[in-house]
Amino acid sequence: MKGTQILYFEPASGLGDLRRRPGRRVRPGLVVYTLPPVWEGENEGLLFRAGRRRLLRFVEAAMARHHMRDPVLWCATPRVVHLAEELSCRGVVYDCAQDWSHLPVRWESDLCLSADLIFAASPELAEHIAPCSDNVALLPNGANCSVKPRSDEARPAALRGVQGPILGYAGTLWQDLDLEPVLRVARAYPQAKVVLVGRREGSPMLRRLEREPNVIFTGEVSLAELPEYLGCFDVCMNLLRLGSPDNDVLPPRIFEYFSTGKPIVAMLLPGQVEEYPDVIYSAHTVRRFVELCGSALAESGSWASDRRLHYAEGGSWSCRAREVERIFRDTGLFHSQA
Repeated sequence: MKGTQILYFEPASGLGDLRRRPGRRVRPGLVVYTLPPVWEGENEGLLFRAGRRRLLRFVEAAMARHHMRDPVLWCATPRVVHLAEELSCRGVVYDCAQDWSHLPVRWESDLCLSADLIFAASPELAEHIAPCSDNVALLPNGANCSVKPRSDEARPAALRGVQGPILGYAGTLWQDLDLEPVLRVARAYPQAKVVLVGRREGSPMLRRLEREPNVIFTGEVSLAELPEYLGCFDVCMNLLRLGSPDNDVLPPRIFEYFSTGKPIVAMLLPGQVEEYPDVIYSAHTVRRFVELCGSALAESGSWASDRRLHYAEGGSWSCRAREVERIFRDTGLFHSQA
């Protein structure tokens, strides 16, 4: 969308984040602001209303600073429904990328009713939102990740010299991340290395994994470095967060994995429908997950690999952005610059 000016408002890191930051121009046409900290409780009392007013004043001041009038308001959470109701704008977009059932139902319902356009990240979310709006478009997650196989010399330092096939996982090791399949895989394939790329958040399984001789923790890496690690994987693993709501939203990680062309083995919840069954080995049990990792290691031929690369291209953020622009033009929310 050439000529478009975007103000992106990120949340404060917490109530103690009292630093006043100027807007950061991260690229032409895109300025990032950090919102002031406000009370995030669900009780709409005095503190809650004062916080909403503070956010509204902050956003309006930023808009005035950039001479922005009647913008399209893009909302990524029902928490900002109050801004959608009070901010002067020519259109509201609700980008529903996850299950928000832990928030008051009325917040999301009101946001859906006031939105001119809703993007849903999965068919299940689209079905959930459909009773509140006729303008729901499916917009799955995506990723921008160009991955090439790595020779030993080109590998990141943490993986240089590693012998044997690598089964890898890329993502934060959340406390509720189910790592039991990883432990079983490490023990079932001692000749392979199991590599976990991401920040550690205190999962109780970590200590047990640390005792396995073929498990490697790389720690957190930047998005710019991530392709270097993915390029070392022979099999990519996708795991479940046990504390997350049951939904069918595919994480961007899957599309990052697609960009490697390598086999993907994914854990599913009981009864969960398989996504991309032609190129993802999906397991509903830990035992089946371990078996499929063996099948993935033995995969031959180029058909599945080429298919994954095709899905990666279709799931790139640039491709998603073109689809958003098309929908914006069709709905009249966006007009190209001459």
